[in-house]
Amino acid sequence: MAKPEPIHDRSFRFALGILRFYRIVTSTTDLPRHLSTQMLRSGTAIGANLEEAKSAYSRRDLAAKYAIGLREGRECHYWLRLIRRDQPQLVKQIDDLLDECDQLIAILTTIVRKLRIERIGRAATAGVIVLVSAFVLSDLLSNFWLLSSNLS
Repeated sequence: MAKPEPIHDRSFRFALGILRFYRIVTSTTDLPRHLSTQMLRSGTAIGANLEEAKSAYSRRDLAAKYAIGLREGRECHYWLRLIRRDQPQLVKQIDDLLDECDQLIAILTTIVRKLRIERIGRAATAGVIVLVSAFVLSDLLSNFWLLSSNLS
């Protein structure tokens, strides 16, 4: 079985496809430029955020970068669907991009969920430790009080 392509490589390849498609759209259609520009920005921002995530300074920052990449993917998906509906002659190129965008969104959704569950799990564990520590400390203090009152 073939090893899956890393998400960073896929997002870079997707950005290249968006860039090529942008050139086609702007040179062959009458689509308002801001629509194609929005598609270009969001489609290339996915990979840019994943690259930033490589140098995240914490797990929380890592999760935030991946979440931003996911949001950019969803936005790009919207622009591609809009352009597809407006420019039916470009359906074949857009369908390939939409398929890859769907897959990136699915992968990023899984990653973001796992990072959030992991963060919640660590927070819950820390809360239990604090709670147990408080009970132990309370028990020690009450035992100390009993011992000291018996000595007097």
